[in-house]
Amino acid sequence: MTIEKKHDLNFVQVLHEALPYLQKFQGKTVVIKYGGNAMVDESLKASFARDIVLLKTVGINPVVVHGGGPQIGSLLEKLNIPSEFINGMRVTNTETMDVVEMVLGGLVNKEIVSLINQAGGLAFGMTGKDAHSIQAKKLKVTRKTPDLQSSEIIDIGHVGEVETINVDFINRMVDGGYIPVIAPIGVGKDGASYNINADLVAGKMAEKLGAEKLVLLTNISGLQDKQGKVLTGLTTAQVNDLIADGTIYGGMLPKIECALEAVASGVTSAHIIDGRVPHATLLEIFSDHGVGTLISNA
Repeated sequence: MTIEKKHDLNFVQVLHEALPYLQKFQGKTVVIKYGGNAMVDESLKASFARDIVLLKTVGINPVVVHGGGPQIGSLLEKLNIPSEFINGMRVTNTETMDVVEMVLGGLVNKEIVSLINQAGGLAFGMTGKDAHSIQAKKLKVTRKTPDLQSSEIIDIGHVGEVETINVDFINRMVDGGYIPVIAPIGVGKDGASYNINADLVAGKMAEKLGAEKLVLLTNISGLQDKQGKVLTGLTTAQVNDLIADGTIYGGMLPKIECALEAVASGVTSAHIIDGRVPHATLLEIFSDHGVGTLISNA
């Protein structure tokens, strides 16, 4: 058998493996949180855009929610605006919020839209302020005082949490053939802008849209046990056990809690995958092995 024929057979094998997933997920919505290395590496950015277009082309409805923390930090530094974090969240005064809106709603959002459109898709860029898509309220943050006897409420400015999502508007975009690309900026009842964690927005978006999947792109290979082995298929009960015994801790906790809440609210499965792997989204959705950790109620 020639090498060319071997390659042909490999390609056919891939298509056969993908077929049941293509059939199962056709017409379903997949919410993808886009961030990490996949957003800064040029080749990964291009492959991500093509993957999103492929999903739409085969009848799956991708909705992209993106981050942009490093880009915000870089511009703040150039403008000599100091960055401060409390409990991992950026303190966002009015001046900082202006930069957040400029970077997320402008530079980052429009670059993603352009890449998807260049790959043959119809991307529609927006923030949560458009059509009041993401109505938000101020996030209340508490931390222990130094004596650890009581908690204090910290005002971290224009940092918010999702209150409601205008799913009708998002669904109109999806039904019209568009790929929504959403910057995680919400609007309060008073018209104020709020910077919201992109993982939390993606989780709530998946929940309210009744998504089949929530996919969180990260800079790690997935959830790992204490020996560093990637844990692939987990139930919510198993994840809660891993939190209880300290296997999951620190910066991974908010992402995991977001995934757990989405699955508990009706999303079929949540996936924490390695965005450093080219075509990670397709590999996770259409292959038997995947490239990360799948969490479900099953």
